[in-house]
Amino acid sequence: MTPPTLLNEAALADAERRKHVALFRYGVIADLIHMKPGERGLYAKLRKKAAQDWEIPGTLRRTVQAETIRGWLSDYRRGGFDALLPKVRCDAGSGRAIPQEIVDRLCETKEQHPDYSVTLVIDDVMKSSAIPEGVVLAPSTVHRLLSRAGLMQKKQGEPTTKDRRRFAYDKAGELWMSDVMHGPAVAVAGRQRKTYLLALIDDATRMIPYAAFALSENASTFLTVLEQGIRRRGLPKRLYVDNGAAFRSQHLGLVCAKLGITLIHARPYQPQGKGKMERWFRTVRLQLLPTLQPEDRRDLEAINRRLWAWVEGEYHRSPHRGLNGATPADSWATCSDEVRLPSTEIADHFLFEQKRRVQADRTVSLDNVAYEVDAMLVGETVVLRYDPSRPAAQRAVQVWHRGKQIQLARRVDVYANCFVKRDHTTKALHPSVPAETPPPGMRLSDFDFDDSDEQVKANAAHDDEEDLF
Repeated sequence: MTPPTLLNEAALADAERRKHVALFRYGVIADLIHMKPGERGLYAKLRKKAAQDWEIPGTLRRTVQAETIRGWLSDYRRGGFDALLPKVRCDAGSGRAIPQEIVDRLCETKEQHPDYSVTLVIDDVMKSSAIPEGVVLAPSTVHRLLSRAGLMQKKQGEPTTKDRRRFAYDKAGELWMSDVMHGPAVAVAGRQRKTYLLALIDDATRMIPYAAFALSENASTFLTVLEQGIRRRGLPKRLYVDNGAAFRSQHLGLVCAKLGITLIHARPYQPQGKGKMERWFRTVRLQLLPTLQPEDRRDLEAINRRLWAWVEGEYHRSPHRGLNGATPADSWATCSDEVRLPSTEIADHFLFEQKRRVQADRTVSLDNVAYEVDAMLVGETVVLRYDPSRPAAQRAVQVWHRGKQIQLARRVDVYANCFVKRDHTTKALHPSVPAETPPPGMRLSDFDFDDSDEQVKANAAHDDEEDLF
């Protein structure tokens, strides 16, 4: 066993810090770990603990949120004390102090001059860019950054198992790439919210079919971007995405299948496959984000308006080195003759679907909103098709049953229902046309009787006389 004195002092200090943090977390939840999952009173205790002041290791903060404490409790129940240890940084060892714009300059310089050593790359960036005070470009740190960007090629002649080659399609719409970039913060409901830039790029022309800043990077947000891109630039034959949760959703695969788009996922931890998309994101960070004004960040609509003014007004009309000096707009004009156009029902392909059972009061619930459907569907299972990107108040919900659209669901108006006359249906049959008059029956005197049955004949004659009156 290696003696402790020979271990890295930084690693020992970090391990000790993580242990102190885990002990603090355990002390906070110690009186909760014996409560059964789902036991009443848990959330009241969580709120009480969240209102207290704590001596938190490694920070000046004094409070802990209730949901954070609940997360610690869940972690402990799942993995014991070790689950309370802070996770080791996935980017441990990388230089987080280097600003993103300097990182982009370093990558751009290395990309333009592949034969430059790390030292020459640093010298070139320091001559052409203003390095903020206090930022140190250590060769080892820059080497790690360039390696993660896939820019540190092996020397010629060395064996390699990775066969990477440049590729480009000839026609527009042959291949679209998509990815997500972390964007700037914008004001939403009086507070700053982080944004994500979701974008599509055409491989052959470098045209941007659509891009938008959003507050999340889930499947619903990406499908909205994809739909807008298709409306503007037609249907691609292939869509190349990474392995994020938004791109692995079952609904995305279903949409692509309906539209005849081949969905391709990149290999994990291989960013080089989407180099054109990554290069465009770098252009955004270098050319667009530094020019944003305060009014451009006042809300999501403003920053997206500024984004598209830049895309259409500058990027699409600027010469592109990957296109031999042509602009993306000119390239699209010359090779977009085979692009497939979408049908007028394109929006229906992007609708999300949820199954619901119609309750006795003829209602179904969707995202905590109650809707009324036809009374004949009570007890039946229906499919609700809707656009999740629209607010619930403006959302049209289609009701489908056995493969056919029945109606648009109506939001329940409980006050109006106080004055609606109920249609109490019964099991009685009500024919649509009146019944025909039955034919006349036979009289008893019409029957043949034996002569011996005189009493029967007398009764029949008596009945006939009564019928006359």
